[in-house]
Amino acid sequence: MLPVRGRDGRATRAVRILGIRTAWTSVGDGEFFCPGCGGDRNYQRLTGRRRLTLLGVPVLPRGTTGPVVECAACRHHFGTEVLDHPTTRRFSAMLRDAVHTVALAVLAAGGTGSRTALETAAGAVRAAGFADCTEDQLAALVEALAADTGRYTEQPCGAGLTIELHEALDPLAPHLAPAGRESLLLQAARIALADGPYTPAERDALATVGAALTICADDVTRLLAAARTPS
Repeated sequence: MLPVRGRDGRATRAVRILGIRTAWTSVGDGEFFCPGCGGDRNYQRLTGRRRLTLLGVPVLPRGTTGPVVECAACRHHFGTEVLDHPTTRRFSAMLRDAVHTVALAVLAAGGTGSRTALETAAGAVRAAGFADCTEDQLAALVEALAADTGRYTEQPCGAGLTIELHEALDPLAPHLAPAGRESLLLQAARIALADGPYTPAERDALATVGAALTICADDVTRLLAAARTPS
């Protein structure tokens, strides 16, 4: 049955007679954070072959398209760049590991002789997801790191911990809002301040944390000063 002819009747008929159909082929799958659903979902990675159709019948190839990512729940298609965003579970693990590494770096710079600093650090690590973390465990880890690298705990943040900080923070920083990055640095600053004013080694460690979080030097200085101000 022919469509009703209107003012643009010929164009309407042409669209109904001719069209483009895409045949999708799955080339992979996994789990991702779906921006359409707003949560972790399964996905298929698809590539497509486009064909010109005549009355719904494919007649001529029109090239390829994709790849795209199809959400298994909402069926929406997204560019493959959405796979760069961590899933909620992965993001939580990244944040937990980052807090743990930052706490160790600050403790290593300031020493583990202060019970108050250890308690502050352990509280932050437990809140981040390591529910069984204790002060003694953190102290033992710092001592093990110092022994392994030949550092004394009163020395500035050494090369080993600097590398670990960047490994933990570099992948996380792009996915944190500015307020989230600042919050992580402020948390580190409060650990350093738990046993008194910043030492030069603690300032070096905190500057390394700020740089790994892509916080500029001026903002690092501002935040370290703000952490000293009682809330």
